[in-house]
Amino acid sequence: MKPLGNETSLVKLLLFLSHNGLCSRRKAFDIIKDGLVKVNGEIIREPSFMVDEKKDKVFVEGKSLSFKNFEYILLHKPAGFVTTVTDRFAERTVFDILPEKYKHLAPVGRLDKDTEGLLLFTNDGDVAYKLTHPKFNVYKTYFVIISGRLDQKNKERIEKGVVIEGRKTAPAKIKDMVYRENKTELFLTIHEGRKRQIRLMFPQVGHQVIYLKRVMQGPIQLGDLKKGQYRALTNKEMELLQQ
Repeated sequence: MKPLGNETSLVKLLLFLSHNGLCSRRKAFDIIKDGLVKVNGEIIREPSFMVDEKKDKVFVEGKSLSFKNFEYILLHKPAGFVTTVTDRFAERTVFDILPEKYKHLAPVGRLDKDTEGLLLFTNDGDVAYKLTHPKFNVYKTYFVIISGRLDQKNKERIEKGVVIEGRKTAPAKIKDMVYRENKTELFLTIHEGRKRQIRLMFPQVGHQVIYLKRVMQGPIQLGDLKKGQYRALTNKEMELLQQ
């Protein structure tokens, strides 16, 4: 784990292995208990053993393991850019926005072409997995503008779940509804990540999504970052992610 604020270079052996991308935490626990890990030539069987990334030499089955620095970048994705690494037919991808030094990072989940807002990039597979896998129920909040005036009945239908593509959506939360002419602005929080989910949910109650922006994912908020801009996460944000 990358030390926060450069306060310490000490980290638990279990985290040292898993955050290097060697294996999951569960697998790292087993490897250590099986006596396959040496620190400075000594077999260590205690997963919580503290290692100094700057001084200690760690070997797994005789192979030296160096500390891997993790990077976390937050982008305010504009509309018109595809969240992809491999689509060679896409005219513009989110990687056209990032400088070369960040193009080795992977997006954490995706936003569709017409959706704006918070998009994280990292080389920390453990964090990316926890932010995107359904079993962790990580909440995401979106600012949404829909056609028409959403009444209380249909608001409750969305919150309780509607059927899209043959399957009911999980409970959601709508707050801060504002009516502007023949449109409704609102904030929607969900923990699912089905493809084009929000754009498919509202037509089930008679409304079309006009505008969609993700403003929060887990503990990370978009804040006042301007469209098309990016920044590294702060130490506090990294600490929240790792918790």
